[in-house]
Amino acid sequence: MTTPFPFTAVVGQDDLRLALLLNAVSPQVGGVLVRGEKGTAKSTAVRALSALLPELDVVSGCRFSCTPGSPDPACPDGPHEPGAFESRSARMVELPVGASEDRLVGALDIERALAEGVKAFEPGLLADAHRGILYVDEVNLLHDHLVDLLLDAAAMGASYVEREGVSVRHAARFLLVGTMNPEEGELRPQLLDRFGLTVEVSASREPDQRVEVVRRRLAYDDDPAGFAARWADEEAAVRARIAAARKLLPSVHLGDGALRQIAATCAAFEVDGMRADIVMARTATALAAWAGRTDVLAEDVRQAALLALPHRRRRSPFDAPGLDEDKLDETLEEFGGPGEDGGDDDPDPGPDGGPGGQPAPDEGPQGDGDTAARPETGEGGEPQAGPGAGEQSAVRAAEPFRTKVLNVPGIGQGAAGRRSRARTEQGRTTGARRPQGTLTKLHLSATVQAAAPHQRARGRSGPGLVVRRDDLRQATREGRESNLVLFVVDASGSMAARQRMSAVKGAVLSLLLDAYQRRDKVGLVTFRGSAAEVALPPTSSVDAAAARLESLPTGGRTPLAAGLLKAHDVLRVERLRDPARRPLVVVVTDGRATGGPEPVALAGRAARLFAADGTASVVVDCESGPVRLGLAGQLAGELGGTAVTLDELRADSIAGLVRDVQQGTSRRAA
Repeated sequence: MTTPFPFTAVVGQDDLRLALLLNAVSPQVGGVLVRGEKGTAKSTAVRALSALLPELDVVSGCRFSCTPGSPDPACPDGPHEPGAFESRSARMVELPVGASEDRLVGALDIERALAEGVKAFEPGLLADAHRGILYVDEVNLLHDHLVDLLLDAAAMGASYVEREGVSVRHAARFLLVGTMNPEEGELRPQLLDRFGLTVEVSASREPDQRVEVVRRRLAYDDDPAGFAARWADEEAAVRARIAAARKLLPSVHLGDGALRQIAATCAAFEVDGMRADIVMARTATALAAWAGRTDVLAEDVRQAALLALPHRRRRSPFDAPGLDEDKLDETLEEFGGPGEDGGDDDPDPGPDGGPGGQPAPDEGPQGDGDTAARPETGEGGEPQAGPGAGEQSAVRAAEPFRTKVLNVPGIGQGAAGRRSRARTEQGRTTGARRPQGTLTKLHLSATVQAAAPHQRARGRSGPGLVVRRDDLRQATREGRESNLVLFVVDASGSMAARQRMSAVKGAVLSLLLDAYQRRDKVGLVTFRGSAAEVALPPTSSVDAAAARLESLPTGGRTPLAAGLLKAHDVLRVERLRDPARRPLVVVVTDGRATGGPEPVALAGRAARLFAADGTASVVVDCESGPVRLGLAGQLAGELGGTAVTLDELRADSIAGLVRDVQQGTSRRAA
């Protein structure tokens, strides 16, 4: 067995270590979501925590880790004989991103359940993690329905498996830890809220600290056992402190004064619902127990707010998580008057000016996060467009608006989402087929119909149905999939009118918001000057997309063919990476093509590549002025798509445009 890196040897990352330890003291806090860039010891710290948890007494032979003194009465392995138990370390179970629903919650043997009435149940990862740690790396890449199941089990402390009226329930109480890199996409707000605490981690910029990180890592890689032995005393001390804090926790008093501070803080930051208040109360209590106190102080409430509220105050995907600490201190001071239970009349300001030694907030914009998502761009701050490009400064996007659903025609088989029709594991039942591999969704009536003609030949003599494996039928279901929406934007000089580019950016920004809600990927290709570039590779990160869009400059010639060829290359690569995800290409241009020999003919040949692939497309015609050449319409014809004017792009009309694309594609298919 591999020796884990010692928890106490992790350099820095104080908030991360504290959040993990608080959940070890009080699992009711609700778990930790760790957000941060790659290579910041997120996984290392989580894996190291399991070695610090106290050993467990479990019923001997129980696959669900029942407590000997009070076993779960609904345990599938029960009832248990009294007295037989064993001790073992707490488990840390990892949930892979590509795990199936059956791997997570367990699976029933449907054949035995139908033929014999026996609940033959194979436990999943939730059962393995009971009374331990369930670790989900890259939780933002996990399928939504798996995240829902995971968080429901964490909230209820139990897992339910149901297949065609046959159900199994077992206890599933665990410390839930998820890690994610925000650059790869965000979790939905309602899922963010289900994690008790969140911490932001980043690599230190201090050379001495970075040197120490490298030194310890190299020492561990050279001799893991020897390195762990050198930290054994520190590990034992933390393990003993966790055990003492767990023992003290029931005696901690959460007074009315601290409760008022918690309620006032949640109200001041306008978090939705009451979960934040409950999590803050549990976190503040755990902080007091960790400090060896039986009273909750104002400093506990403050630290609890810093851990429990940042991810809950996001009002839209463009808001960066975080708290205005000055506002937090003012709220705590206003509602923490002298003499109140849990109040602290004169908290120690600490070396950095914040109560309890917390560092003061960095200077910079606070509030709704718009400034972070939409940086101001100065005259000299734009990327260079190349020689002779005649670049103009970037313009701000118009206000985003609500869009209607943009569907790709036909029925796909892509990743689960909320946009286009697709054959999925979730959704309404549309038919039945023979299972290919493991049976996941039984079609009961089709199974009965397949078995019924053979009952006499199989010697049926009783009321039960004699079912063979060949009789089983898998239900086929239709739901919704996510798609790739690839924008190809003309940023040349002919498009440089500020009002025009503002409207275009506003429309793209609106679709980014819609794509976030529908779990799509979005990409951005721009062309100007003498070449095209992938301004945003296909991604689900709305923050990155908004920042790239906002800083997009304009100017120079119009290499339309280069833009289309670059977009075609992006789709070709994405088909290799994710062949089931269907694309929709939106070309935003006035149709002009300049630079190089025969630019218009070259653009036409590039466009016909999309038509040959059957890619759904729409051209947004940005041509203006009294004389119109109709070049965008010609381009749409070459693409096999539909052309619309820039005015039709504004407001809700863009959804109608894509409906036209669907109709046009359907007519071509007919």
